[in-house]
Amino acid sequence: MPVYTWVALTKRGRTLKGDIEAVDETIALSQLKRRRLTVKKIKPKPKDLFENVAFMQPKVTNKDIVIFTRQFSTMIDAGLPLVQGLNILADQSENSTFKKILKEVTRDVEGGATLAEALAKHPKVFDNLFVNLVAAGEVGGILDTILQRLATYIEKAEKLKSQIKGAMTYPIVVVSVAILVIAVILIFVIPVFQEMFEGFGKSLPVPTQIVVAMSDFMKANIHYMIGGLIVFIFLFKKYRDTPRGRKQIDTIALKLPIFGPLLKKVAVARFTRTLGTMISSGVPILDALEVTAKTSGNVVLEEVIFEVRSSIAEGQTISEPLAETDIFPGMVIQMISVGEATGALDTMLEKIADFYDDEVDTAVDALTSMLEPLLMVFLGGSIGGLVIAMYLPIFQLAGAIGG
Repeated sequence: MPVYTWVALTKRGRTLKGDIEAVDETIALSQLKRRRLTVKKIKPKPKDLFENVAFMQPKVTNKDIVIFTRQFSTMIDAGLPLVQGLNILADQSENSTFKKILKEVTRDVEGGATLAEALAKHPKVFDNLFVNLVAAGEVGGILDTILQRLATYIEKAEKLKSQIKGAMTYPIVVVSVAILVIAVILIFVIPVFQEMFEGFGKSLPVPTQIVVAMSDFMKANIHYMIGGLIVFIFLFKKYRDTPRGRKQIDTIALKLPIFGPLLKKVAVARFTRTLGTMISSGVPILDALEVTAKTSGNVVLEEVIFEVRSSIAEGQTISEPLAETDIFPGMVIQMISVGEATGALDTMLEKIADFYDDEVDTAVDALTSMLEPLLMVFLGGSIGGLVIAMYLPIFQLAGAIGG
C-alpha cells in the first residue's frame, strides 16, 4: 500500500507531520481530515531502496517500546479508541521498522483481532510477557493501567541489564586492549631490540630470552592463533545455542567466584519483578510462572521456576521448591512465604525486586572498585614486565662499561 508524507495544522495552529498509508492520495486526505487536521502538504513518500534488506533496517529498541507503551496508555486513559491511538503512534514513530510493525498491528485490530493477538504476531518486538499482560488488561478492562506497569517494568529491566553489561564490559575491554598492546610489542617492537642485542656478543638474561622466544613464536604463528580464536568463538556460540551447552554455561556462570553472586542477585530481581508484575495485573499464577520461566534469561532458573509451577499445580506453595535451590536466599523465601500467607504476594514480590535492584547497584559498584586495582596490576605486570625484560641487557651492558 502506498505511503504518503504529510504536513498539517491542528485546530490550535500546531504543525504536525508524519506518514500515512492509504490506497491513494484522496483517501489519505480524508483520513487526515477525520482526525481534524488541516493538510498543508501531502506527497508520496520516496521508496527506501533497502526496505527489504532486513539487516539494513533499524532495530526496535526498548526505548521505542517504553515510549509507545506510555503514550498508548495515556491515550486509552483519555478515552481514545485503540485504532486511532495506534494510528497516531505509528505516524509519530521515528523508527521505520517500528512504524511498519505498528501499522500491521493497527490493520489486524481493524480486522477484528484483539490487541494481544495482533501484538503476538511480532514476537521479536513484543515478547510473551508483554502479550500476556496486554491480554489480561483487555479482559479486565484495565489496559491503560497494565500498559503503565509494563513501561515501568521494561525501564527497570533495561536498567538492570545495562548494569550487568557495564560490569562485564569494563574488564573485557581493559584485558582486550592489554592483549592487543602486548601483541603489538611482541610482533613489532621486540624484533627491533632483538637485532640490536645480536651485536652485544653476550648471552642475554633469561627474562629477555623468554620474551624473544615469545616474539619469535607469535610472529611465526600469529595467523594460526587468529584463526584458532575465530574457530573457538564460532564453536562456542554453536555449543551455547544447544540445550546442553546453554545449561552448562549458565550453571558455570552462577558459580563463578566474582560474577556468580552478582548474577544470582540479578536472577532474583528479574524473577520477583516479572512474577510480581504479572500477578498484580491479574494473570493466573500458573500462566505467570510459565511466562516468567521463559523470560528468565537463565536455563537453571528456568528449570527451577517450572518445578515451582509443577508443585503449585499439585497444591504446594511457591516457597517450598524455591528453598531447595541455592539461587534464592533464605530471606527471599521467607518473604515470599509471608506474602502467600497474607494474600499479598504481588506486593511482597515487588518489594523484594526493589531491594535486589539496590543490591545489584551496590554489587556492581563494589565489583568495579575491586576490579580496577586488579586490572591495573595486570596491565602493569604484563606490559611493564616486557619492557623491563628488554632493557635488562642494556642495563647489563651499562654496568659492564661502568665497571
